[in-house]
Amino acid sequence: MLSVTSISKSYNNRELFNGVSFTIGMSDRIAVIGRNGTGKTTLFEIIAGNITPDSGSVSLRRDTTIGYLRQDIRASSKRTLLEDVSRSSDAINNLAHKISLLQKDLAEEKDEETVAGLLKELGELQYLYESKGGYDSEHEAKIILSGLGFAESDFGRALSEFSGGWQTRIELARLLFLNPDILLLDEPTNHLDLETQRWFESYLKRYHGAVLVTSHDRAFLNNVVRKIISIEADDVIFYHGDYDSYVLARQKDIETRQAAARRQELKIRREMRFIERFRAKATKATQVQSRIKKLGKIERITVPHSTKRIDFNFPEPPRSGHAVIELKHVAKSYGEHIVYRELNLVLERGDRAAIVGVNGAGKTTLLRMLAGVLAFETGKRVLGHNVTTAYFAQYYIESLNPRNTIIEELRSVAPDEPEQHLRGLLGAFLFSGDDVTKNISVLSGREKTRVAIARMLTRPANFLLLDEPTNHLDIPSREILTDALDAYKGTICFITHDRTLIREIANKIIEVREGLTKVFPGNYDDYLRQSEAAAAEISVTETLRDLRQSDRPPSAVKNRQRKALEGHLRNEHYRAMSPVNKRIAEIEQEVASATERIKEIEAMIADPAHYKDSQNVVAVNREYLALRERVAELTAEWDDLTAEAERIMREYRRAQEDLDSEWFGEFPSNSHS
Repeated sequence: MLSVTSISKSYNNRELFNGVSFTIGMSDRIAVIGRNGTGKTTLFEIIAGNITPDSGSVSLRRDTTIGYLRQDIRASSKRTLLEDVSRSSDAINNLAHKISLLQKDLAEEKDEETVAGLLKELGELQYLYESKGGYDSEHEAKIILSGLGFAESDFGRALSEFSGGWQTRIELARLLFLNPDILLLDEPTNHLDLETQRWFESYLKRYHGAVLVTSHDRAFLNNVVRKIISIEADDVIFYHGDYDSYVLARQKDIETRQAAARRQELKIRREMRFIERFRAKATKATQVQSRIKKLGKIERITVPHSTKRIDFNFPEPPRSGHAVIELKHVAKSYGEHIVYRELNLVLERGDRAAIVGVNGAGKTTLLRMLAGVLAFETGKRVLGHNVTTAYFAQYYIESLNPRNTIIEELRSVAPDEPEQHLRGLLGAFLFSGDDVTKNISVLSGREKTRVAIARMLTRPANFLLLDEPTNHLDIPSREILTDALDAYKGTICFITHDRTLIREIANKIIEVREGLTKVFPGNYDDYLRQSEAAAAEISVTETLRDLRQSDRPPSAVKNRQRKALEGHLRNEHYRAMSPVNKRIAEIEQEVASATERIKEIEAMIADPAHYKDSQNVVAVNREYLALRERVAELTAEWDDLTAEAERIMREYRRAQEDLDSEWFGEFPSNSHS
């Protein structure tokens, strides 16, 4: 549908990318990734036709439509929410206008021949209107708006009443309603809560068109995209696969290049030693000149830049009592809006609790009450023995002194700490060498966030409360934050839309819904399984209960209800089997790759020339032994997983048999219930 050919773009003598070419097909799901400022949005603007590249071209197949979601959204319409979205299609609006005019002409026309012509034209327009979804436009708009988290009571509100984050959702709803051939989405998940993110991912998976997206949400990228375009400092990388597999492949490529570069450097040094040794010797002049020419022709192996991941032992906070904090019978309101009526919650030492729920449910209100920075009407907040708190919110970044250097900012909270210790801590957050002498005032938003978190961990409290700490952070910075929180020894309670951070850090989930909190022990995936299973169980139980308490349903209704239950069983079976099958496929792919490498090494071992480089022999032998050990481990895991797959299949078949037995048995009527 779209071809990008050899495009280049620079700003202020800084080259963003050069000679980039790729195509976008009808069903492509492509992520454009890279650090902030590398040119991701610029690439989108070029594809959308808003910016002209310095060289190269973008060609679009005839009649192909593009929908572009920018990060800066401003409300411009005076219509209500539902009107704005359902009437956002110019094609449908134009057809509706023409139909309206024809209907007025028909009402006034007396000539039968003219009426016949108008009726024929009206029929054609109405057919077009129907084929484009005109009659279902309001229904489709409601489905999209509901999926994006809007309540039915929002449909009649004016656009100007919605905040910035909701304006982004409105613009996204418009684009999804318009159903363009290519969706360009620049950070679409920034203002979506976890439930809405999951709906949006599901929608994109079945979207009939191409999707090009930039996002710092690693879980979103893994669930949606199948191709990666990575804009890096010295190259643009193309990869087929999801984000995690790209990271693994990229790291392997970097390690391979590093090893090749080391071997090349050793070879060059040997040649240089020979040249320096025999440069003045006439009998060796020919060989020296030959080797000089050979060196001149060598194409140096370049090693791509990779994000450093530095381990650092953060200072251990003082040990708290077992009970860290307790909220007892807390009530909180904003005017007439009651957020919590009778809130009771306990966090214990070692908890890493993630607060989840839809936007507006009261997550930040709960976190601020836990932090002690928000008063409530009734109830108690009880801190445990020896508990010290640190609360990170966006205004925490604003508390940094812009006149301080980075290291001075850390020294302001830890004046007695040695310089080396502070530099080591900053190194863990990718501030090294002269970076630490930069002024706070010249840092980007993500750099200030890293400094703020580093300052917090310089003298760590034993209870951290974090409100959206990943805001403004790119993927490498989020990985640094994850490493830092993983190394932290105290208790954590946090809010984030980054599911990868939740998965890697949380051991407890606090769900906030309609003024109530429910605590789920375990990680985020455990929470999803428990909450989905509970919802499905309620649905199935209510269906069977209704059937038993009513007369035997007519066959058509009964068949629909049976199909719904069968669908539930299939979905549960798929949810159980999907991760098992995915892991089995990953193992089979890794074993195949490892086996192929083992064969390559065995061929090398059989070659006498292999033993001329003793260091290489040792390295290859270690790799050979490690690969064989890895294959053995993977084979054992594969055996366990196939056994697990068989068990899940047996349970599914038993559940089907139970459903058949339950369904085709006699349902008691009301008189016998």
